[in-house]
Amino acid sequence: MRRCWLDALLLVLALLAGAAAAAPGREELAVRASQDAIGRPAGGWELVDQRGRALRLDQLNDKPLVVSFIYTGCFQVCPATTQFLKGAVAEARRALGPAAFRVVSIGFNQPFDGPEALAEFAAQQRVDDAEWLFVAPREQDVEPLLQRFGLSVQRTPSGFDHLIQASIVDQHGVIAHQVYGDRFELRMFVDPLKQVLAGEATSKLSIANVWTKVKLYCTVYDPYTGKYKLDYSLFFELFAGITTLGAMGWFLLRNLRHV
Repeated sequence: MRRCWLDALLLVLALLAGAAAAAPGREELAVRASQDAIGRPAGGWELVDQRGRALRLDQLNDKPLVVSFIYTGCFQVCPATTQFLKGAVAEARRALGPAAFRVVSIGFNQPFDGPEALAEFAAQQRVDDAEWLFVAPREQDVEPLLQRFGLSVQRTPSGFDHLIQASIVDQHGVIAHQVYGDRFELRMFVDPLKQVLAGEATSKLSIANVWTKVKLYCTVYDPYTGKYKLDYSLFFELFAGITTLGAMGWFLLRNLRHV
């Protein structure tokens, strides 16, 4: 009888351990929620920037947008994340153009993350970028705004626990990519911006956009320097290949006509 009881207890413990192993962790669930946000419209949320100016998020849709979430009372993670993002933004601007995209950092701890607190946070982080805004949403919009971007935030005794992400919104106002971590490989940030900019250049046919497409194609990552560089040899190789194929096609077509 005792043996049966021990066997049953071991079986229950094994089942519980298996269920715990199979159940996704909190971080995995947070990433799933974040990924589910890809393809959603970012929305036209009413905001106030660090200078007290009212605006709507969808007013910024004339160029790609990088959206991060912060709270100004954070003394470690948010400042460190903002500093790393500042470096990534600087390199992306050097590679893609100084005004190729905008950045918006949203203070979600309302009503404490008001314009004054955001301006002080931006000054402390030495973010002096005309294309980077620090904004406050309305207090009643915080939860639906976080849900729209797939960001899970949990209040803790020391502040907030949340997934560190930067969302890339395309020119149509749609969340296109998520970039994770307080530190990430530069290509994880710049390449999605390149894709969004290339899509914009393709959708509007003009000489300027064709040239933009060429520059984006020729902007490549150099693993030796950890930076992006322009390599027009790729364009000339592609052009030579297309020209060769065109000449071969014309030659074959001409000979078929004489058969």
